[in-house]
Formats: sequence, C-alpha cells, structure tokens
Amino acid sequence: MSSVVQSPASAVSFTSVDFAYDPDAPLLLEDVTLRVGRGEMVALLGPNGAGKSTLLKLAGGVLRPRHGQVLFAGDDVRALPRAEAARRVAVVPQDFSVQFAYTVRQLVEIGRMPHMGRWGIARAGDHTAVAAALVAARLEPLADRIFNELSGGERQRVLVAMALAQGSPILLLDEPTAHLDIRHQIEMLDLLRDLNASQGLTVIAALHDLNLAARYFPRLVLFQRGVVADGPPTAVLDPALLGRVYQTPVQVGILRGEEHLSVLPPGRATVLVAEGTHAAGANAGDAPPRPRVHVLAGGGAGEIPMRVLADGAIPFTAGPLNTGDSDHALALRLAVRCLAEPPAAPVSPEGLAAARAAMADAGLVLVC
Repeated sequence: MSSVVQSPASAVSFTSVDFAYDPDAPLLLEDVTLRVGRGEMVALLGPNGAGKSTLLKLAGGVLRPRHGQVLFAGDDVRALPRAEAARRVAVVPQDFSVQFAYTVRQLVEIGRMPHMGRWGIARAGDHTAVAAALVAARLEPLADRIFNELSGGERQRVLVAMALAQGSPILLLDEPTAHLDIRHQIEMLDLLRDLNASQGLTVIAALHDLNLAARYFPRLVLFQRGVVADGPPTAVLDPALLGRVYQTPVQVGILRGEEHLSVLPPGRATVLVAEGTHAAGANAGDAPPRPRVHVLAGGGAGEIPMRVLADGAIPFTAGPLNTGDSDHALALRLAVRCLAEPPAAPVSPEGLAAARAAMADAGLVLVC
C-alpha cells in the first residue's frame, strides 16, 4: 500500500523515484512517491536493508535517483550547487569520527561552512549562528571540551548543533538514537521535538525503535523499498502490517497507564490492552461486550479518552467519524463498533440514526 500525505507547502518531495547503487543491480528503491511538508516531524521505519538510509541520502543530495525527482521546496536537488543544497538541508549521520582534537565549538563552526563563502572566513553573523546552535543543542557548558572525550549522547548533540549552524530548515537524521542509553535517547528526541516546535524545523529521522517513534513522531512512514504505510501511529503500527514487513509476529496496544501505542512481542496480554481486542483479556472468538459508553469525537479530541476507556477495559462505541480522521483510525482498533462516514462528508441521515441508536444503547455519552 502506498500513501501520499499532501501538504500545502512541501519541504522535501520524492516523485516516482527509483534507485540502485549499481546500474546492473536490482532496484533498492522502487517508485517512491512521498511528500513531507514544512514543519513536519516524520519517522522512517523499516527493517535493516529496507532503504531508509538510502532515502535520506537521496533527500540530502548525496545520491542521485536513477529515475524520478527529488525536490527541495519545488527545486530539483540535481540542479542545486552543493553549497546551496547544504543551506537547504542538513544531515546528521549515524557514524561520525574525528581524527584531531577539535573542540565542540570548532566542530559547530565547521557546520557553518556553507555560509562562509569561498575563503571560509567567518563573519559576525556566522559567530552568532554558531552561538545560537550551541544554545539550542544545550551544549554551552561543553563548548570548549574535546569532541572525542564526550559521551555518545553528547557527541550526538554536537552533530545536531553542526546541522543547526548550517541554518537549514530541513534536518535529516539517520538513527539518531543508535548506541545511546535510554536517558540519552530521550534527551535526543526531546531536543528534536523542541527544535521542531520552537524553530519550525522539518525533521525526518530513520528509527528502529517503534515505541520511541510512536511517542515522539506524529507521522510515521513504514518503508521497504517503497512506502508501505504512511500516517499517524494509530494507522501505521498495525500488527499484521508490522509482522509482514519485519517478518516476525508482534502485538500492538496500550500499556496500562500510558497514552501511546506500544509494540511488544506476542504473549504480553496481561499488561497490554491489545488493539483489536476491545478489552483487556478478550479472547479470539469471544462475542464483543455490550458497550457502556458512546464517544462523540473527531480531529484527535477523542484520542486520550478512548485510550483511557480501553485501558480500563470499558467497552465503548464511537462515531460518526470521517474515514481518515485520526480518531476514526484509533476507534477502529479500540471501539466495539465505529460508525464511519466518507472523508470530509457531513453526517448522513443513516449515520445520524445509527449514532442515536448507539447513544440510546449506552449508559453514558462522552462528548469530546
């Protein structure tokens, strides 16, 4: 399944992109069409070898597609000079090594090079940008430390600061939490979310941790040589879909006390309200329980209430909800029954009658 999320102003777009590292080799990426809007925060998911890193290299202009186009705000990346491309997009690599005793400040200054002109002479504006990048990445106390003496999490923040010094509106990250402990993983993703919110940066990151992706990224793209699924976590983290792409069974649901989806190995039903079971402890083949609550929601307003109901094993119905609404996607997984209407359509007479019947049957109507 291929899906394209339209945006009024695209930061990066791929149109029918094919790619192979060798002209005679099979395609690694095939017919990739994907648009990421300005200011979006998107996680690329998929198994090893799915092509996530290659997609980021195409987005960064490091690689060129065999067929199709990669555009930055409507401009073909192949037509942009290297310095101009670096001003449009910044890349944070997974692996980065330094052979000399550079300080943190010196490395961040190197990130400013695309703006320094042919002779690489820093001006007042460049010094200001470097100082701002150190502040944004929370590195001021470490500015004069040697890079190679820092911890893994601190080094990763230095790479982000180098990218911020470029002044690029688009940030591409290849496994930014790889090899980090849980504290530094959280610090890194908190930082990216703060930069997205405060500076409007477009953030595209390849991740392996599905649970962290579900918690920090409002849009997920499941990738395997092409776009398999594209949308919010409630739509993309489907157990059957993940099982097929990762070739292993998984269970998707809500851990008690949590607000976000979690992906676990099978056999964790005692701590997980599994999506699709509608209530904790429900077994395959059981008749659905009689709903006690009917939820009227839409536009994400019902996300937390529906998860709280599911977490408490309280069966509920929901709707009418338009297909494609984030509340509709979640209700399909958690509700005993979801009343649906076509995308962007008003409630039909049949839908209104069904909603009235569901409300009459429930003990409580919850208006979000």
